[in-house]
Amino acid sequence: MRVVSKFGGTSLGNGNRVNRAADSIAAVVEQGHEIAVVASAMGSTTDHLLDSITFDADEADRAEIVSMGERTSVRMLKAALSARGIDATFLEPGDEEWPIITNAWGEVDVEETKARAKVLADRLDSDVQIITGFLAQDHAGNTTTLGRGGSDSTAVMLGNYMDADEVVIVTDVEGVMTGDPHVVEGARNVGQITVDELRNLSFRGAEVIAPSALGYKTEEFGVRVVHYQHGDLLSGGTTIEGEFENLIDLRDESLACITLAGRSVRNQEGVLSQLSGALAEQEINIDAVASGMDSVTFYVDEDLTERVETLLHDVVVTDDRLSSITVETDIAVIRVTGGELPNQPGVISEIVQPLATAHINVHDIITSATSVALFIDWDDREEALEIVQNEFTH
Repeated sequence: MRVVSKFGGTSLGNGNRVNRAADSIAAVVEQGHEIAVVASAMGSTTDHLLDSITFDADEADRAEIVSMGERTSVRMLKAALSARGIDATFLEPGDEEWPIITNAWGEVDVEETKARAKVLADRLDSDVQIITGFLAQDHAGNTTTLGRGGSDSTAVMLGNYMDADEVVIVTDVEGVMTGDPHVVEGARNVGQITVDELRNLSFRGAEVIAPSALGYKTEEFGVRVVHYQHGDLLSGGTTIEGEFENLIDLRDESLACITLAGRSVRNQEGVLSQLSGALAEQEINIDAVASGMDSVTFYVDEDLTERVETLLHDVVVTDDRLSSITVETDIAVIRVTGGELPNQPGVISEIVQPLATAHINVHDIITSATSVALFIDWDDREEALEIVQNEFTH
């Protein structure tokens, strides 16, 4: 079995934790497995270094300064493993065997990095490779960085390019929890979660694994998150399943758009629950929900239009906060899924502007952390799909 394990700053926060990390790595080696290690800066070293740059430093100097945290960590781990009789080699930018190369635009040079990662993978049968997380190197030999969450990206990227069986992210949480344990009493560990679910949580504040790292995850290898106190790299924690795909999908069936009006309905407690509850009781699926200050819109299968209208009208006539219901049919939905869509400046404009140029009306736009849903006239669906595909595949 081949493992890439990333140790976060907290898991290397002091000498005792470095020893704990070294013990867990040594246990993997002693069980006959291959392991590469990605190390973050110890504790809050990177933040302290950044706070110390109170002068006007250029990007190259800043990268060199902040790299000192990771450079210290790999030396600590190498020494701790050597003390346990484990052969290990640490790698940092500037080394001839350094794997992660960026191009002139600061993006990972995939082909060059893959080739270098393969060389490292071939050495895992003789010793542990310890790599500085977060850091990269351009073709001129200058130190660069992978940005926020870069150590996670380093680990999952190398797991991918080194043909690892599993990437283990060692951090200060018990994997993914049902809720924030500092806020929610009784929060428990989630044994499995999909890449899609986790990426949406990550973009909305869950600090488990950097969203940018999940882009390197494929079906070919697993990713697992464990607590540093667990001590066992080969079990426990939360397993992240699947891979994130970039998709442009046109729903096969048409939808009905059912809108309920009510004065300041968004500020009325329980209205949305009452409306959706009426549909849930009849086992009617809601494809999407949109809301304004004075309205709530449900998108449902067009075949269910009359049934849904009747159910929701019964709510309208019994609830003074609602005034009327209206229905529009022959609605198509195109969903663009992938990457960090709503977090990319201008991405909504890139989708909508070409449709406006083609005089295609967009009824609604609903976004999440990783997708954009466009609701349009059914008759415009094929032309709109072609336009959106051209924008995101070229």
